Amino acid sequence: MASEKVALVTGATAGIGLYTALGLARAGMRVIVVGRDPGRTEAAQRFVIERAPGAQVETALADFSRLAAVRALAADFLGRHERLDVLVNNAGLISPDYTESADGYELTIAVNHLAPFLLTNLLLDRLKASAATRIVTVASIAHKGASLDPATMTKPSKWTPLSAYSRSKLANILFTRSLARRLDPTLVTAACLHPGVISTDIGNRAGSLAGFGWRLLRPFLAGPDKGAETSIFLATVADPMPFHGAYVIGKAVAEPDSLARDDRLGEALWQESARLVGL
Repeated sequence: MASEKVALVTGATAGIGLYTALGLARAGMRVIVVGRDPGRTEAAQRFVIERAPGAQVETALADFSRLAAVRALAADFLGRHERLDVLVNNAGLISPDYTESADGYELTIAVNHLAPFLLTNLLLDRLKASAATRIVTVASIAHKGASLDPATMTKPSKWTPLSAYSRSKLANILFTRSLARRLDPTLVTAACLHPGVISTDIGNRAGSLAGFGWRLLRPFLAGPDKGAETSIFLATVADPMPFHGAYVIGKAVAEPDSLARDDRLGEALWQESARLVGL
């Protein structure tokens, strides 16, 4: 029905994204589960439907290491849905080795920042037309201590799995703040969050030493259902205005690193990102 709320969740085949999709389905939204593997995406759809009987759950495929696939995802969604109420930019990775995307960009920044930057911009008119709507981006406390030069971020001179991940999470926060400045919050709000240090597979690929430490620590961490709580909160809270442009931990606005609050850097990042993705 026309009034049914529609949510698109990227990286929704496992971990935090899967439980975010479940939470939004339980909140009565029609949920589009986005993944890159057909089998895992269909399994995620079944997982949500089994735990939220009667839920309307669809699947969509996109490999975020390819900007052409992000464009195809947006076109497919716009062709199928007249409204979009919630966009959750959740997809992310830690690459264990230096790798470049299909477009020739360092893989971590390509998947974790450039792909959601492009997807958000391609869906923005539909979000505005469906107002009042929300954009929720999963950042991380891992941004603390990171540095970012937009001019060299796709071909960094110094690279480790964790430095690349931290740089991409810093980009998520800067992007959210820049996006918020461009939006009328009575139409669309944008927020980002740290989900907590959560037991998911992402840390397994953090390099040999960090990955080993992650596997030792993981049994003692909260599960992905806990990690999804802030994303679900921001997607469903009655009044999202206090969180517009904010970095959120739990259910409260938190202060990110000073570099994440550098709006000149945020604007430089926006302009370079728009150039790189062809907007």
